[in-house]
Amino acid sequence: MKQAQIHNFGLDHLEIINVPEPTSPGPTEVMVRLRAASLNYRDSLVVEGKYNPKFPLPLVPCSDGAGEIVSIGSAVTEWKVGDRVLLTFAPKWIAKEATHAEMRHTIGGPLPGTLRELALVPETGLVRIPSHLSYEEAATLPCAALTAWSGLFQFSQLKPGEFVVVQGTGGVSIFALQFAKLVGAKVILTSSSTEKLERGKELGADYLINYKETPDWGKEVRRITEKVGADHIIEVGGAGTLEQSIAACRPFGVIHLIGILAGKSGELNLLPAVMNNLKIQGLVVGGRKAFVEMNGAIEASGLRPVVDKVFSLEESADAIRYLRSGSHFGKIVIRI
Repeated sequence: MKQAQIHNFGLDHLEIINVPEPTSPGPTEVMVRLRAASLNYRDSLVVEGKYNPKFPLPLVPCSDGAGEIVSIGSAVTEWKVGDRVLLTFAPKWIAKEATHAEMRHTIGGPLPGTLRELALVPETGLVRIPSHLSYEEAATLPCAALTAWSGLFQFSQLKPGEFVVVQGTGGVSIFALQFAKLVGAKVILTSSSTEKLERGKELGADYLINYKETPDWGKEVRRITEKVGADHIIEVGGAGTLEQSIAACRPFGVIHLIGILAGKSGELNLLPAVMNNLKIQGLVVGGRKAFVEMNGAIEASGLRPVVDKVFSLEESADAIRYLRSGSHFGKIVIRI
């Protein structure tokens, strides 16, 4: 079978090779023929050795994968051959909370990732694909969508009419926008691109802020919300944007801390977070039960993920370069 792998860290070392197919599934395992993968910022960091330089090499990158079951183990009862499935990012993470070991047992590092044609997966490491989605659309769900869902509906309870600030137009942010509109929340979208803001408006964003034109966008959020502040902030920038998020958030509101795209370090004035009783909730994807609930909501609503561009497996390095450019809107997919 074909797979992409790195034998040393660095995108220049990403290669497509032929390897022996996996052996038959064990009693509680399932063999999945992968059809599509999607990229997250984590994947780029893993390939460069910046996420965890101790990950074992060689390594197959990517954490998101969709495909169909081609064989099952003798003790498997939940699945049958032909089922369309998604791999879960952390196959041992089932419920709302997990141990450190369960949260670190993840595909795409240290476990082999999804840029390969066949994968042996524990039966608990799968969920069903929403019936209306293609493999390419479904492959966007395991990390970005579940992270947004976990923040808004597992660790918080987003309500109709609440204000959600969404930073940028990457995968997590666009899913947060879509989920917020499903329940009737109001979305304030920030971006440096007028074109991307207009596309966000087409998806339902109620208010638009160009943060290049309005760098002090926290004040603008307070103006929009009549000095109250937003109920939820989807924080993907990290230290580079957290101070503005704190300024934008209402007392007792929630900052969903997801990414570090604007930097890992910086001087922060955290006193307003203390004085306003803000909750800063770190988020890394979520458990299998939340994934099943999310997929149920996606299927019931007919929601379709936003796929920016589809690459072939042989174009995996180009796909990662495109991710790094930051020019995408929504998710980047690799067809396998």
